Amino acid sequence: MPLFGGKEGTVFDAIDKHLKVVGDTLKVFEKFMDAYLSGDLDAAKDYETVISKLESEADRLRREIERMLYEGAFLPAHRGDYVRLSELVDQVADAAESAAHTLMLAKPHVPDNLEGEIKRLVRSAVETYEILERAVRALNEDVDVALELAKQTEDAEEAADDVEYNVKERIFESEGVTTYAKLVWNQVLIKVGDIADRAEDASDQVMLMAIKRGG
Repeated sequence: MPLFGGKEGTVFDAIDKHLKVVGDTLKVFEKFMDAYLSGDLDAAKDYETVISKLESEADRLRREIERMLYEGAFLPAHRGDYVRLSELVDQVADAAESAAHTLMLAKPHVPDNLEGEIKRLVRSAVETYEILERAVRALNEDVDVALELAKQTEDAEEAADDVEYNVKERIFESEGVTTYAKLVWNQVLIKVGDIADRAEDASDQVMLMAIKRGG
């Protein structure tokens, strides 16, 4: 049963839409990476365009959430928490867009036999956000569940970090990858890792809010 109704319920509806759009951005980003890694640059370009449109929609929804908050939803002491949360969630979509733009601008050669590892990193980063998404939604249902999911998000981010390090190590050790490609892939992989990092940042905010609510 929802903990809030009225104006607060409307804010949660907007937060739900925002979460979905950010999640959709990541789903398209996965398709983008699959296309690029398989050498289908035309499809990758099309997906990049969709990613940018979804990221813009996420920005619009974030601003809408902020508008509703400043118009009186929630007590003043809690409004800043929700503003901060929406900003952190929005940064997840920003990270995906940045990774896509970097890859399409530089177009580095795909390292031999590493497509699967790169896909694994992308999936690991997206899974981190998927847990965060559940944690944020739980804030309006059960703060104990929200708290537990926030902790799970942190664990998932640590796992994504390990995958990121291993992929980077293999790329930098590969004699078949040029220095240019190594530097570009390093930046791209950092940005993919940022998806998980930003999700963890948002989970810290969820944890703080859940503890406040529970107290």
